[in-house]
Amino acid sequence: MFKIIASDLDGTLLPPSKILPPETFPLIEEMFERGITFVPASGRQLPNLKKLFAPVLGKIAVIAENGGLCWHAGKIIYCNPTPADDVLYALDIIRREEGLFPLCSGVDCAYYDSDDEQFTEVLNRSYSRAERVSDLAAAVKNNTILKISVWDKLPAAEHAAPALIPNIRGLRVKVSGYDWLDVCTESANKGEALKALAKEVGATREQCVAFGDHMNDLEMLEASGQAYVTANAFPALKELVPDIVPSNADLGVIKKIKELL
Repeated sequence: MFKIIASDLDGTLLPPSKILPPETFPLIEEMFERGITFVPASGRQLPNLKKLFAPVLGKIAVIAENGGLCWHAGKIIYCNPTPADDVLYALDIIRREEGLFPLCSGVDCAYYDSDDEQFTEVLNRSYSRAERVSDLAAAVKNNTILKISVWDKLPAAEHAAPALIPNIRGLRVKVSGYDWLDVCTESANKGEALKALAKEVGATREQCVAFGDHMNDLEMLEASGQAYVTANAFPALKELVPDIVPSNADLGVIKKIKELL
């Protein structure tokens, strides 16, 4: 019997409209009644995810910041921040490339220093708590930072990735969406957060199911006994994970969870 069902959100559970399918909450209720913990596992911040899943918050766990932290039963059970010196080192490299906009994600708030209209529009859609600061370095030094989310005006796989991956050493640098790339400590990923949750609830790897669509989901998929990617998933991920469900536009995750139940 499954004990955990974890799913990435953007590009996976969420359709292109980015609105939760209406079946989501009834399914979470059913999973909870069966002793299964549903886990939204996202690059989004914890306050945003709590708001999104507010009607069922007491019946789920949350993996936020691409595995930087895991929240369960009203408390953070796992947190893996990126050291301030590493964040500042990466920011220096990011700022050398035009069209990239860094956002430093803390436990409860994200910090940024740009007034670019396109960036702030995307930011306001995705983040519940974000603060414009005049000195980003000071914000990094004075707060626990989990990761740097880099918004790219171009497709991140074509621009941010080749510009940053070869140059930022000693940190995990992964494309996390069409126009986002994340930088964090090497040991932080959704897989490690899922393992921490599994230990907390007494679940084995075989009792975990996971869904994803991008390379930042790989460790979570590998940490699960059953792993699925959506038909719209990043091609490189589909080569590594052979079990494919219908696309996010066709609500493939919802359909598969219903089948599993």
